[in-house]
Amino acid sequence: MFDVKRNVPEAPLHRAEFEHDNCGIGAVVNIKGVKTRETVENALKIVENLEHRAGKDAEGKTGDGVGILVQICHDFFAKVTKPLGISLGGEREYGVGMFFFPQDELKRNQAKKMFEIIVEKEGLVFLGWREVPCVPSVLGHKAVECMPCIMQAFVKKPSNVEKGLAFDRKLYIVRRVFEQSSDNTYVVSLSSRTIVYKGMFLVTQLRTFFRDLQSSDYVSAIAIVHSRFSTNTNPSWERAHPNRFIVHNGEINTIRGNVDKMLAREENMESAFLSHEFHKVLPVVNAQGSDSAMLDNTLEFLVMSGMELPLAVMITIPEPWANNKTMSQSKKDFYQYYATMMEPWDGPASILFSDGDIMGAVLDRNGLRPSRYYITSDDQLILSSEVGVLPIDAAKIVKKDRLRPGKMLLVDTVKGEVIDDDTLKEKYAKSHPYGEWLDSNLVTLKELKIPNVRVPEFSNEERQRIQKAFGYTYEELKTSILPMAKTVRRASAQWVWTHRFRCFQRPITSCPTISNSSLHR
Repeated sequence: MFDVKRNVPEAPLHRAEFEHDNCGIGAVVNIKGVKTRETVENALKIVENLEHRAGKDAEGKTGDGVGILVQICHDFFAKVTKPLGISLGGEREYGVGMFFFPQDELKRNQAKKMFEIIVEKEGLVFLGWREVPCVPSVLGHKAVECMPCIMQAFVKKPSNVEKGLAFDRKLYIVRRVFEQSSDNTYVVSLSSRTIVYKGMFLVTQLRTFFRDLQSSDYVSAIAIVHSRFSTNTNPSWERAHPNRFIVHNGEINTIRGNVDKMLAREENMESAFLSHEFHKVLPVVNAQGSDSAMLDNTLEFLVMSGMELPLAVMITIPEPWANNKTMSQSKKDFYQYYATMMEPWDGPASILFSDGDIMGAVLDRNGLRPSRYYITSDDQLILSSEVGVLPIDAAKIVKKDRLRPGKMLLVDTVKGEVIDDDTLKEKYAKSHPYGEWLDSNLVTLKELKIPNVRVPEFSNEERQRIQKAFGYTYEELKTSILPMAKTVRRASAQWVWTHRFRCFQRPITSCPTISNSSLHR
């Protein structure tokens, strides 16, 4: 067999019809938190070398989406906003918002004014707007036709609010209120720590379209990139990655159930960090987004509610624990505790996440998406969905490894260290007495006593009404309940009890509490 196009012999076991492509992801991090231009340049080189993992139209001039998440470079923004009369103050004393506004001038001005009003009403100070320097001529005509007006907003931190997460929480509330007030504008990012540049590009167009990314003044210690291959959604400017916390390679197969259950919990959700303002951030999940965007919504909400980002990722994407005989009991207790509150967001997925201080990566429990990384002697961690994305001097490589199924890798640029999976998860597992809480509060099916009372009987009309109210379908009755009723009464009783208890199970909150009616699944 011979491949005529490539003028090379075909691999004997390769079958082109079974070949599948998917998104490309990559990250470059300076472990010690030193901001350099090299970090940004290397991240851009990674995404450009992942061209084979990015989708494009038949014409080959419009891509499915490419983007980069970097730290906010204070020196750069102080320099470019000075001619605009904007005084930013010190580092992290302001937030930067990246906006996709409509091209229509009237609608754009209305949305801008709406954002300014919301900022003032939430007790913050609006500093000004900046039109992001762009080069539309490098894009294909399909991308230009739907291209938004891209602008940046600057918001000052109040003196009584701490830098970092506390200020970002205020910006989160502003963004959520704005999103519910303006349905024709997309907020790409709004943070005091990170900013996202993205669009409907080919991989080489990210650098050439945004002039900010071409500036030698723009430096960062963290850079995460993504080249998109649309699988279950159409390409658009908004659906390009990074999202506000993550980039994602793969699919979340359980997304419909995950979103429905998050929405069902909203009535009982509580958070001390969002007290009296909880209604402003609901609904938590934008059901119109992609699977990646909806996971990002959930992680963002958990973090803003007081949960650390690595912990939120551990809860939503747990490793397989139930039958793992080598796992410590403390970790099993941890996972069992949170399994009563949050079901896994499952599927073949590799996810990179960052809040501007840390950068982490997690792989799905089956390891169906690759993630490989290098650590070099000059304190660089380079991670991507495949090897060979950057030319690296072998003499500089301190460690070369891959992410294992269900495992997590974390770089803390504030502490200047890489934290491995076992150390990270044991830390969270031992932070609370999860085992004691389970022993005191967990109720299993075998512990439920069957009351010695007559089983209630309903008329056909009443029974059908109740079945509809509790979501029973004809298929469930025919294929599940009826066969169990005919064969094993005990199994039938357990199935009904399980479904009844799940209907009334207490939703997750940001506080480590557990409901008496929680069940071990």
